[in-house]
Amino acid sequence: MTRRILLVAHPTRPGAVDIARSVVKQLRAADVEVALAPDEAGMFHGIDIGPVVEADPDDPTDGAELVVVLGGDGTILRGAEHSRGTGVPLLGVNRAYQVEERMTLAVTVRQEGEKPYPCWALNEVSVEKAARERMLEVAVEVDGKPLSAFGCDGVVVSTPTGSTAYAFSLGGPVIWPDVEAILMVPNAAHALFSRPIVVSPASRLAVEVIPEAEGHGIMWCDGRRQLELRPGARIEVTRSDVPVRLARLSASPFTDRLVAKFDLSVAGWRGNGRSR
Repeated sequence: MTRRILLVAHPTRPGAVDIARSVVKQLRAADVEVALAPDEAGMFHGIDIGPVVEADPDDPTDGAELVVVLGGDGTILRGAEHSRGTGVPLLGVNRAYQVEERMTLAVTVRQEGEKPYPCWALNEVSVEKAARERMLEVAVEVDGKPLSAFGCDGVVVSTPTGSTAYAFSLGGPVIWPDVEAILMVPNAAHALFSRPIVVSPASRLAVEVIPEAEGHGIMWCDGRRQLELRPGARIEVTRSDVPVRLARLSASPFTDRLVAKFDLSVAGWRGNGRSR
């Protein structure tokens, strides 16, 4: 049976097209079929990257062993959208990889007069004010109990993976990927108690847009999927049963990746792991 890999790339990034050509060439030389999702194929319109096929638009990962992602975090999120629910890991060019599971969030939005709206997130769910000049009035809930109510620019509910993304920029803590937890970070909350909180992965979090308030909101999942929120909207967040799987080509510790990502200074360190 011919092996197949789904390629997800960012053709506008410098050098991405050349890298895509090289990847396709190497995979085809190893008798691996390379597929592009229809929306990805459109990005390469008029650009020859080599012999690729178009994947099924309804199920791009059908028959794929891997999703190979070329690009930054946004490209990985696109790849996660394609592979979610299939058990197909992301990243990797051959079978010399280790699979790392990352927890995701299941989201349900309830608004009067509408059917519940389901969504999901790998990084975070962000509830934000829709109008720049008006605060969003919200109440937050943990495990069916009210925790606090305040005016704010928004609230972010994050996975450990997302703790180094939007939640980090709001002052949230960095959570190691192997820690199973859910993080909630208020954004510019007008409240005495506005600290980030970390709860069990079994907890049920909710953010309600206070009905009596005039401000509308907007929900973003991973900054890619959005929904307008009216006063009275309720956003429920739990751990999803479906993880995203990352195929890592190297076993570098998260600490090393964190130091590299944020260019952290480690001058003066004389630990046992350092060559003397």
